[in-house]
Amino acid sequence: MTEQLTKSRQTAEIAFAKTQSQFLARGRAIEEQDAITSARDEKTIRLREARLTREREARESATAALVAKRART
Repeated sequence: MTEQLTKSRQTAEIAFAKTQSQFLARGRAIEEQDAITSARDEKTIRLREARLTREREARESATAALVAKRART
């Protein structure tokens, strides 16, 4: 029960398979790019929070040093 395809049908099937595989490859590339973008955004947020924490601690430390200096004077 093997179906014999005409030459034009075979050509159409090959073209469709090629187009479909390109479409699926594009989808995978987009998903991969989205994952990279999400990871980069998460890392940026984490690093920003760490920087802001360091800056806040530095300000608090400097303020405490000034208050201690004024208290001694």
